Amino acid sequence: MERIPDPAPRRAVLRRLPIILIALGALTGAVLLRDHLDFGVLRTHQEALIAVRDAHYLLTVLGFMLAYVVIVGLSLPGAAVSTVTGGFLFGVFPGVVYTVLAATLGAVAVFLAARVGFGDRLAARIADGQGRVTRLTAALRENEWEVLLVMRLVPVVPFFVGNLVPAMIGVRTHRFVLTTLIGIIPGGLVYTSLGNGLGEVIARGEQPDLGIIFEPHVLLPLLGLAALAALPILIRAMRRRVP
Repeated sequence: MERIPDPAPRRAVLRRLPIILIALGALTGAVLLRDHLDFGVLRTHQEALIAVRDAHYLLTVLGFMLAYVVIVGLSLPGAAVSTVTGGFLFGVFPGVVYTVLAATLGAVAVFLAARVGFGDRLAARIADGQGRVTRLTAALRENEWEVLLVMRLVPVVPFFVGNLVPAMIGVRTHRFVLTTLIGIIPGGLVYTSLGNGLGEVIARGEQPDLGIIFEPHVLLPLLGLAALAALPILIRAMRRRVP
C-alpha cells in the first residue's frame, strides 16, 4: 500500500510561517533601512509631506498608519521617528490616536503570529512542567494585567520582546490588546508632543532629542504610573503574608 504522508509537519510549518516571515522581514529591514528611517529623510521631504497631507488628509492618515503597523510588526528601525512624525503631521491630537492605534495593531500582529506559531504548545509545556520557569510563568499569569501594563509603561523591555513573551506564556489576547493600547499612551504622548514642535526644530537646523523619555521630568511620572499599576501585586502579596 502507498504510504499516506503525515500532514502534521506541513501544518506545523504553516503555523510558523507568519512569525518566520516577520523575523525575515525584521532582519532584512534592519540591514536595508538602518540609515534611511531618520530625521534627515523627514527634513528633506517635510514640505512634500505637508502638501500631501493638506491635499489628501484621509489617505495620508491611512498611509501613515499602515507604514507604522509595518514598522512595528516587523520591528524595523524608526518607530520613535515615526511617532514624532505623527505629531509633526497631525498635531498632538489626533496624532497620538493614530500612532497608538497603529502601534497596537502592529504589536497584535506579532503577538498572534508568535502565538499561532509557538505560543500554545510552549505554554502547554510550561504549564505541565516544573521548575523556575513554570513558577515564574504562574506568577506572571496571576498578575497578568499589572505585569503587562508595567512592561508597556516603563521603556526598559524592548517593544518587540514585549510582544513575543506574552504570546509564549499564553496571555489572553484581549488582555494583551488592552494593556498595550493603554500602556503605550504616555510614551506616545511624549514623542507626539515632541513632533508637534518639530517644524521649528528643523528650521533651526537641529534634531529632536529622542532620549527625552529618559529625562527625569518624563521618566519619573512614567515610573509613578508603573508603580501604581504594580500596586495590586504588592497588596496581594501582603495579604498572603497576613495570618
